[in-house]
Amino acid sequence: MNKNVGGIDRWIRIVLGIVLIALVFVGPQIKWGWIGLVPLLTGIVGFCPAYLPFKFSTHKES
Repeated sequence: MNKNVGGIDRWIRIVLGIVLIALVFVGPQIKWGWIGLVPLLTGIVGFCPAYLPFKFSTHKES
């Protein structure tokens, strides 16, 4: 599995995921906040399966 999420894209996913999950516990306490697991995990792992069909990558090859 090659990484296709990198840099700022990765940090945005992690922060967005944490914010969405936090909505489950504080604020309006919506159950849809669990959808934040998707961006959180793709940010941590560095791989997004939705990028594959489009052959898109924000990860810079070294």
